[in-house]
Amino acid sequence: MHNRRLKELDLLRFLAAIGVVLFHYAFRGYARGDMSEMPYPLLADVAKYGYLGVELFFMISGFVILMTASSNNLKAFFISRVVRLCPAFWVCCTITFLITLAIGQPRFSADLYQYLVNMTFLGDLIGVAPIDGVYWSLFVEIKFYLMISILLGLRKIESIEICLVIWLLISATAELLAFEKLRSILITDYAAYFIAGATFYLIWAKGFTRNRVALLVAAFTLAAFTAMAWAESIEVKYSTDYSPSIICSTIFLFFMTFLLIVTNKTAALGRLNWTALGALTYPLYLLHQMIGFMIFNIAYPAVNPHLLLWGTVALMIGASWLIHDKVETPIARLMKRSLSFSFKRVRAD
Repeated sequence: MHNRRLKELDLLRFLAAIGVVLFHYAFRGYARGDMSEMPYPLLADVAKYGYLGVELFFMISGFVILMTASSNNLKAFFISRVVRLCPAFWVCCTITFLITLAIGQPRFSADLYQYLVNMTFLGDLIGVAPIDGVYWSLFVEIKFYLMISILLGLRKIESIEICLVIWLLISATAELLAFEKLRSILITDYAAYFIAGATFYLIWAKGFTRNRVALLVAAFTLAAFTAMAWAESIEVKYSTDYSPSIICSTIFLFFMTFLLIVTNKTAALGRLNWTALGALTYPLYLLHQMIGFMIFNIAYPAVNPHLLLWGTVALMIGASWLIHDKVETPIARLMKRSLSFSFKRVRAD
């Protein structure tokens, strides 16, 4: 079963990204009145749940990262993550910075120091604001990569299952007792999604066990708890109400979708080539928010809001594909070659 590339994950990535794009464009930007001039009431009540696309990203990441790490090679894992994260981020961050300088004022601003710190991925550590707010999730991802890297460095990746159990137990305790430092270090708000994705990978690669099923049930419980707590915290901020049943149903749908994938029930869907959609997802996620809001603020209300919203979505998808095809892929290829060569030279020395 597990020699097949799971192209369904590429489709899932794209759907998650579109959910986030519509959350920002049709709801979040206007809801607080601090980013976008353009309301979009037609979609707002549905789009306000689109932020859960990030949680789906984290589940996909848990699955894919454990798959990548299963070779038990820290150098290969490091190279794969650098090549995956950096080229698109550097390009999209640069584009967003330049467009902010050109048309962002007076609502949005950026400076050279902020840009340079963002390019190093260290902004979160030293308290420098991101050029685009969506970068917060990259810092969550990087913490997860570091955890996996530690296991690889200690040659303990085969003990991942017990580590997932410990991570979940500590996360649940830290959430319940509000241990803020521990919550930050162990990304407990989102741990359940990484744990679920990783557990689904173990089921896909090695089959079902009682422990893995129990881990999934516990991960779902923690995911629902943290998601509802988060929704409650943003209701005032966005002057809206979130339905606990819709949130829990959406998360349950994520889990059931993964269950269908790992039990090979989606093979027919996987035979279709979703790779191109999956490839443009990362640039789309990085690029869409601030630039979209700047376009809205310049063009609205002169341009029809339907044309403006869907035209901007299409523009972002097109730009993301160009960035992936013409810039990200060549840079990634070059980086992979040079990093692999550097590691070989170090080993030879």
